[in-house]
Amino acid sequence: MTASRRHDGIDPAARSRARRRAVQALYAWELGGNSMRNVIDDFRSEQDMQIADLEYFEDLLRGVEAHRAELDAGMAPFLDRDIERVDPIERAVLRLSAYELKHRIDVPYRVVLNEAVEVAKRFGSEQGHTYVNGVLDKLARAWRVTETNG
Repeated sequence: MTASRRHDGIDPAARSRARRRAVQALYAWELGGNSMRNVIDDFRSEQDMQIADLEYFEDLLRGVEAHRAELDAGMAPFLDRDIERVDPIERAVLRLSAYELKHRIDVPYRVVLNEAVEVAKRFGSEQGHTYVNGVLDKLARAWRVTETNG
């Protein structure tokens, strides 16, 4: 076991890399029109995935694909425009993070928000991370009531 792994076997750095790769893959999936399977296969062969949590990467992508309508509907009250008009990178970050908030309750909401802001800062528009943070903060309060009010 490496020093970076927590007692539960989760490597936070590998999870962060998986999230970054997943945002890139969601962006490619949406703009490229390929099947999610092809996008996953492409990323597995082209990206340096051995340093990312591949299982988590795939869970995020398959989860967003399977629950996209539910995630978009859940975010809609907190968006100032239709989800399709949100910058593609920020849209990918929002969908990925919404999936984590709704379906990966093993991940604390603060981790989801912090990771989303960092990914949006890295890949998004200049102030995109502020928008992402505002939407996800409201979404976390709606979907993780007991955790956010604790």
